[in-house]
Amino acid sequence: MKKAIVLMNMGGPNNLDEVDVFLKNMFNDKYIIGAPQPIRAMIGWIIRKKRLKEAQHNYSLLGGVSPIVGHTKRLIRRLAKDVDADVFHVMRYTPPFANDVIAKIKHYDEIYAIPMYPHYSSTTTKSSYEDLQRFAKMYGVADKLKTIDAYYDDTIYNKVIVERIKEELTNANSEDFTLIFSGHGLPKKVIDKGDLYQKHILANVEAAKKELEAQGIKFKSIEVAYQSRLGPMEWLRPYLEDKLAEVVKTNKKVLIYPTSFTVDNSETSGELDIEYREVAEELGFEDYRVAKAPNHHPLFLECLKNIYKSME
Repeated sequence: MKKAIVLMNMGGPNNLDEVDVFLKNMFNDKYIIGAPQPIRAMIGWIIRKKRLKEAQHNYSLLGGVSPIVGHTKRLIRRLAKDVDADVFHVMRYTPPFANDVIAKIKHYDEIYAIPMYPHYSSTTTKSSYEDLQRFAKMYGVADKLKTIDAYYDDTIYNKVIVERIKEELTNANSEDFTLIFSGHGLPKKVIDKGDLYQKHILANVEAAKKELEAQGIKFKSIEVAYQSRLGPMEWLRPYLEDKLAEVVKTNKKVLIYPTSFTVDNSETSGELDIEYREVAEELGFEDYRVAKAPNHHPLFLECLKNIYKSME
């Protein structure tokens, strides 16, 4: 029996020319911009034109390619050695797209779609799975497709988080630092409609705190904030820049964990590690650190392997 594991993520440009592709597809997603067509396309076009040059500049600082690309390829190679299935990845907004991946695996007997989003949201998990399912139906293989919604409360997953936090604390005392779990922002109206994302983020933080406690790791305080908002509407609060401004009044050492992401990308390696570092320096922080996402950590590989086994 041939089995395929498909890791679903939002994607990132493979080169600077794909930045426009990324923005175009993202802002044409009905779960990102809820307006009907053709209004959604018009809004997306306006946002793209405003953001394209800045986005290309930001990616140029990262070498012209999103970090998500290399990390994902390494993750796939390592996971494939440890499971009885072929491993693929599909990106929502950049290649490889769902159509191309489903075309490759349509002859497989079973297809296990695992989201690289640990928390469920219509803007990520639902959008990616519906896109994959659309092409699976087109190729007549929708009945072979299985998925899961979330795994933020998985014990092994939270051990990975703690390991990544510990890595950034080398030669430092955790009790000197404030730990901020930074989640990717969402418009508040999305949450008000019943999206589970914020509940899952907060539950994930509680699970990670329990693992930190179990390992005897203490911080001066542990906080939650949200990054990456766009436009004038109300987004999830507290915003990360506001939380940093609050924290610096009592502590000048801070460690950020990118809690929304399993794979490092422009919003971790770029936004958190470059842009917010500048904010932190301007605010007067003496020590600003950003932990890595799980990426291809052995414990994350174990977590994914367990998820796959549970889906069989």
